[in-house]
Amino acid sequence: MPYLLPGLAPSAADAPFVRLWRGFLTGRVMVALALLFLQGLGQFMNLAVEPAVLAVCLAYLAATLAERTLAGRAPPPPTAGARWLPFIGVDLAAVCALQLLQAGTMNYTPLFGLPILMAAVLGTLTLALGTTAGVTLLLLAWAWWQGLHSGGDDAARYLQSALTGTGFFIISYLVHQLSVRLAREQQLALQSQMAAQVQSQVNALVIEHLTDGVLVLDNQDVVRIANPAALLLLGGPGVLKPPFALNNSPAWEPLVSLAQRTFRQGQPVTADADLRHPGQSPTGLHVRTWLTTSRGESLPEPEVRLCVMFLHDLRELEARLRTEKLAAMGRMSAAVAHEIRNPLAAIVQANALLEEDLNDAGHLRLAQMVRQNAERLARIAEEVLDIARVQHQISHAPASTLMLDDTVAQICTDWQRQDPAQRSATISLMAHDAQIEFDTEHLRRVLFNLLDNTLRYKGQHNDSLVVTTRVNPSGVVSLQVWSDGAPMDKSVERHLFEPFFSSESRSSGLGLYICRELCQRHSASIRYQRLVRTTGRGETGGNAFTVGFRRNTRPAENATLFDTIVV
Repeated sequence: MPYLLPGLAPSAADAPFVRLWRGFLTGRVMVALALLFLQGLGQFMNLAVEPAVLAVCLAYLAATLAERTLAGRAPPPPTAGARWLPFIGVDLAAVCALQLLQAGTMNYTPLFGLPILMAAVLGTLTLALGTTAGVTLLLLAWAWWQGLHSGGDDAARYLQSALTGTGFFIISYLVHQLSVRLAREQQLALQSQMAAQVQSQVNALVIEHLTDGVLVLDNQDVVRIANPAALLLLGGPGVLKPPFALNNSPAWEPLVSLAQRTFRQGQPVTADADLRHPGQSPTGLHVRTWLTTSRGESLPEPEVRLCVMFLHDLRELEARLRTEKLAAMGRMSAAVAHEIRNPLAAIVQANALLEEDLNDAGHLRLAQMVRQNAERLARIAEEVLDIARVQHQISHAPASTLMLDDTVAQICTDWQRQDPAQRSATISLMAHDAQIEFDTEHLRRVLFNLLDNTLRYKGQHNDSLVVTTRVNPSGVVSLQVWSDGAPMDKSVERHLFEPFFSSESRSSGLGLYICRELCQRHSASIRYQRLVRTTGRGETGGNAFTVGFRRNTRPAENATLFDTIVV
């Protein structure tokens, strides 16, 4: 209608006006039927036939029925115009005709209220006042007509017509103002509803993608809402889908107790809980609960109160804390490692010179132990410094381009030469001369780390370790290292690429972290997945690390990023 606010959907705002429009059309049909019935009944009782009046009633009924059928879903434009003539004009013409043709004291003036109300509710103020003015003129003309034919007190008739017209003007103005006010209130309500829907969608989207679990429970321990993170933390057999009862599993009993405690105390609760599923390691959770309403509020129904429960994986919280601590320790460790390298180099050199003059077997063994442990310390210091190198490299260092298949083949050959008896791998190069942006030494470090990592867990078959390069149909170049090792525990998989995290006591836990940092430096990605491959033994499951590269078509260069590194 004419009072739509910007941005509001017309179909939603016009729905009440469409219902009013249909109501007016139906009301006109009912008025026509009532007129026809009353005229017929009156003529039957008086035994006098007035064909003209019956004809007008029949014509009015036919017109209203046709308009009710053919008018469509929406009313005409609210501004005054010719499109209102079939409706307001027909009503005025019908009432005037009945008033002229009536033979007794019947007064059809109240029927003028129908077109006036239609114009005031569905039209503009101009249309409403114009219709009322037309009705007033018709009433004055009728008073003049009566004065010509019947005589009597003309002043009283004119006064009556003027008074009736004034009442119609007042009614028209007030009804139009009420219509405008209701339209505005309805539009505000629609805007509020749309804003609430948008907010609800945003809240649902945020909750859906939260890394922390969110549960919404009622006081009967029934979960009404649960995001994917919460369902994953709850675990248990089968696929969970709200609503479900939280007390169905004994492993969830700590959460049930916290929810009941929250409802009982009417206050937020914070606590740690362990979910113990049979045959699985306990899942430690940090739980925070809130009530949607406070105890002091008056509620129509007690079950309206809901408990919102936030679940945080304690392992994730510990990992964040560990990462923050390691960030500070890493800076100190890099400085310490840098200072250790020079004394280690002196120890190794002095031990080598001393070893040349030793002849006793026992002394030689001691010198060899010194050399091995010094080399081990040097490797650890180098790994710590690698983190500093990766994190503090110059962002605009020159990039290098290499041929993936040739480089991977050379790196794998060098890796196998270090221990040909143990380091066997199947190499499948299918990148077809693809060039990538990656430093050769950095790719060597990434591939060596992945190969050394998989070597510890692979089987003894010839195809237990497979290195593959390929280009998928979308043009993405990738390198994959696959081994037939046992599946990783979920707690290990979750922290694979974190620094200093390792499932072995003798490992520094920096290998995969350095791989990820080097890949990110070259706009590449690395991920882990459990993958089934076809081997000589059939379909075999294994652990796969896949590196996705950024492809480049520039000529290969021999520049290295290590030329620009200063530690």
